[in-house]
Amino acid sequence: MRTFDIPPFYRSPIISRVKAARKAADPRKRDFTPTLLDFGTVRILLARHFGFCFGVEHAIEQAYRALDENPGKRIFLLSQMIHNPEVNADLEEQGIRFLMDTSGNVLLPFEGLTPDDVVIVPAFGTTVEIEERLTAAGVDIATYNTTCPFVEKVWNRAAKLGDQQYTVVVHGKPAHEETRATVSHAARTAPVLVVQDHDEAEVLASMMRGERPWSEFEAHFSGRTTPGFDPERDLQRIGVVNQTTMLASETQGISALLEAALTTQRPAEDFANTRDTLCYATNDNQQATTGALDSGLAQVALVVGGYNSSNTSHLVELCEQVVPTYFIRNERELLEDGSIRHFDLHAKAERVSTAPWPAGVPTVLVTSGASCPDATVDRVIQRVLGDFPGARPVDEVLTEFGQTPA
Repeated sequence: MRTFDIPPFYRSPIISRVKAARKAADPRKRDFTPTLLDFGTVRILLARHFGFCFGVEHAIEQAYRALDENPGKRIFLLSQMIHNPEVNADLEEQGIRFLMDTSGNVLLPFEGLTPDDVVIVPAFGTTVEIEERLTAAGVDIATYNTTCPFVEKVWNRAAKLGDQQYTVVVHGKPAHEETRATVSHAARTAPVLVVQDHDEAEVLASMMRGERPWSEFEAHFSGRTTPGFDPERDLQRIGVVNQTTMLASETQGISALLEAALTTQRPAEDFANTRDTLCYATNDNQQATTGALDSGLAQVALVVGGYNSSNTSHLVELCEQVVPTYFIRNERELLEDGSIRHFDLHAKAERVSTAPWPAGVPTVLVTSGASCPDATVDRVIQRVLGDFPGARPVDEVLTEFGQTPA
């Protein structure tokens, strides 16, 4: 697979060595067992896969290329490059400005753009309407378009579904940039409906089976459809695609639920097989996290990433089903008094928890989202080690690991 030229400060001395050893031992990425690093006073359990994916590395490389190739020009990002505060803060420090926030609210008016300006399209992609506005202003949106190829794969599949007279059901968070972009692109050829989770899918399925009246549709899915959407007409033939950062298992569950509901009334060919739209990187990270949890070794989990990162939040959900889990942005959330400042997904608020480490020699599972630099995970590990005096030297443990990578 292609590698990318991203700034060295995103790399990590610890993580790079671990990943290189695991890749050499398992180049086809078939082994989802975790890596155990025994520091004597604490053990770090690393998921087999985590951190920057193909799409994120490509986006970061292109952003820094835009800076290098356009000295003196104004450079803008449509919105956050990825959902990681450290990456976005660094780009801002380099002089890149954001045109919109993550909700699509305009921060800098598009009317002020000129053909000489550089605009970077983020990894999530953007809507057809925004593309048209930028093109109308004479802005080049092709040179630094960093839309993830796996997001574009979803768009292409949705377009094909529309051409075949299917309605596109998007499993995603309605307000997320990627979902908004996918709906916009899919709407060029098909009616579109957004379903956020399994509970919403169950409501929809009950209507499709005739157990609930269609008159309830608007109450549950208002603002989730393309204009003129008629559920009785438009849910006769469907295909499910997803926001690529959602739980793959949930997308598959929603697809199976809607297929079963549809085919009680309609022929099997009225439900399209769209399993090929699942993102390999999201799936790998989720399987690796599950593999680490299934090992039975983890006593507590640290999940590192931006609090508005969808794929990271799903890793948190997987972990918290099994062990106490702390969702942190970086090493600064591990406080000097031994407590942890972390994000509570359910309350949507930060919390501070005391005495997070189990007694004795704890085993701490560490993983991160696809938008989190390995260097951040490295600093988190170093900070954890600081809470356990007498820990073995990092180089000694890594040398030992390199001899028998596992």
